[in-house]
Amino acid sequence: MQSIPVDTTRLGVLRCAIAPEAKISNPETQEVKRDRDGNPVWTVAVTVRQDRRRISVIEIAVSGHPKGIEEGQVVKVTGLTAFMWSMGDRHGVSFRADAITPVPSGPANAKGGDA
Repeated sequence: MQSIPVDTTRLGVLRCAIAPEAKISNPETQEVKRDRDGNPVWTVAVTVRQDRRRISVIEIAVSGHPKGIEEGQVVKVTGLTAFMWSMGDRHGVSFRADAITPVPSGPANAKGGDA
């Protein structure tokens, strides 16, 4: 599997489309997927705006529950890597990140700034 580091500074604004969900490794038993260290893996659907017009949604896997992420919120993705994969006739790209964190909104930062 080929891994490709992704420069998130070139992706524009990243916004949470679907709040974090535990990644299920076995749908029958509802077993949650775990990383090499035994931490649960979560997925977050994130919108990426391309060419000022098109918006794509990518699912990003991350170890541990990303706290404070809500749908519609602007997020920061750290250590994003794309992985090329293939299984028989199927192939695609999956994404993994070191962390996904909320970006505080501008008005919230302005509150309480008067000292």
